[in-house]
Amino acid sequence: MPRLINFRFKMKKSGLGENRTRKALFALCATLALGSLAATDAATAAPDRKPAAKRKTLKQEPVRKAKAAKRPEARQPVPRSDAAESDNLMLKSTAVVVQDQSTGEVLFEKNPDAVLPIASITKLMTAMVVLDAQLPLDEILAIGEEDVDTLKGTRSHLRVGSRLSRENLLLLALMASENRAASALSRHYPGGREAFIVAMNHKAAAIGLRDTRFHDATGLTAANVSSARDLTKMVAAASRYPLIRELSTTGERVLEVDGRGLAFHNTNLLVRSQTPGWEIAVSKTGYIREAGKCLVMQAWLNQRPVVIVLLDSWGRLTRIGDANRIKRWIESASAGASRPSAALGRGSAG
Repeated sequence: MPRLINFRFKMKKSGLGENRTRKALFALCATLALGSLAATDAATAAPDRKPAAKRKTLKQEPVRKAKAAKRPEARQPVPRSDAAESDNLMLKSTAVVVQDQSTGEVLFEKNPDAVLPIASITKLMTAMVVLDAQLPLDEILAIGEEDVDTLKGTRSHLRVGSRLSRENLLLLALMASENRAASALSRHYPGGREAFIVAMNHKAAAIGLRDTRFHDATGLTAANVSSARDLTKMVAAASRYPLIRELSTTGERVLEVDGRGLAFHNTNLLVRSQTPGWEIAVSKTGYIREAGKCLVMQAWLNQRPVVIVLLDSWGRLTRIGDANRIKRWIESASAGASRPSAALGRGSAG
């Protein structure tokens, strides 16, 4: 305001008219008013940029949080291991295969391709080769010195010189696992024992056994080897022979040998004791130190044929315990409106 009074004083002193003075004052006031308005607009507009910057920052924050929240969703659940399923079944045999024979589906397996000695499981192949040759079953054959076990020193109820029909020798080889009976069958084959071993290996190849080798008809040698997977095929092939089904599942039999009655029993406790719940169509046990306790069967479980192969089981009743555990496993799966599958039945090594 002092500037305005000073301006008016100068105007009067200079002798300008009253009208001209008013016009000059009006122009000065207008100029001052416009300047003040511009300054106010500038001061008012300045804060608008800061909130805009804040809004931009707020929009970015949820984006960063959303990206971080997605990381846990990308993790996949850890699948249950096959080893845990094997532990739940608690089988003690080193190598196991359980197969539905009607479909070929493997229900359970543990070390299925391990090549192991098979001991007297060999005698199933011995029986098939004898029957394939269509030799007279009523022909009388003699036990000779060549049939005595000098490898393991096993005992026999059949003395050197004992005479039995070929069919009874088959019975004793399959039911009682008589080594002298199996040896005599191979010796009385066309071409002798060597031709018989060749025929055994040819038969193995014919039915698709890739891990199987035979060196004798008894299984006393550890060189007779196979895998659990191969043996499912061998048991399935043996099950097609009605006489093998009959003789291998005979519980006991008294035969007249050298004028006296001798009682022979099945080496499979499940067959011999006629264990309730078991319907066994083919059976064979085996044991030598190198092979451990072995058992193969074709049995009807839940109204379907199932092949069970148990190799290298240690302990007097371990193979029987394993067979019963498998039976309960299959039956409980059926009762639960489900069935055992390969995905749940692959066991761990060992």
